[in-house]
Amino acid sequence: MSHFLHVFMESYPLFLQGLKITLYLSAASLLIAFIIGLFFAILKISKIKPLEWIADAYIWVIRGTPLIVQIFVLYYGITEIILIDKFWAGAIGLAIHSGAYIAEIIRGSIQSIDKGQMEAGRSLGMTTLQTMRRIILPQAFRRAIPSLGNQFIIGIKDSSLVSFIGAQELFGVSSSLGSNSFDFLTFYSVAAIYYLVIVLVLTAIVNRIEKRLSRSD
Repeated sequence: MSHFLHVFMESYPLFLQGLKITLYLSAASLLIAFIIGLFFAILKISKIKPLEWIADAYIWVIRGTPLIVQIFVLYYGITEIILIDKFWAGAIGLAIHSGAYIAEIIRGSIQSIDKGQMEAGRSLGMTTLQTMRRIILPQAFRRAIPSLGNQFIIGIKDSSLVSFIGAQELFGVSSSLGSNSFDFLTFYSVAAIYYLVIVLVLTAIVNRIEKRLSRSD
């Protein structure tokens, strides 16, 4: 235990830098993922067959292949065309992956809203788009919060895979320090503490939002 505490205190400046990159990476990827997920969720419920097929193909390919393969294909594929740094290659790869799951979460939430809501909006003179934006989507997002919160937590943990293309986030920092000292177990354990703290904070935020929305209901 004393060795672990010594390593934890000695290495915290490097881990804090890795923590900052992990948080930036996760925030950027999840924001892009939410936009992607919303877009493909709308395509999937559009009832226009070609658009449904596009959404189905995207979700099927992404959910059927490993995330690490997607990151490698994107990073080594896109750098053949344009120069892109490891951070944005990782963020885009994570976003494309999470977007497929978020699309299904949002689709399910939208379809859980009673169809009478759409009919009521149309009867008030609103267009389909206005009804979706003002009535359906706000209710759908409220129902999707628990699932979206879980997906965001998964996205933060998945960010560790970006270390395999050289990004120095938490897992990358622990791997580098472990390779220098051959004390991999201790440094990976330190990284695990940081991940646990992030997940704990995010879980508390999601639970607080859920309770507030449940009170407003």
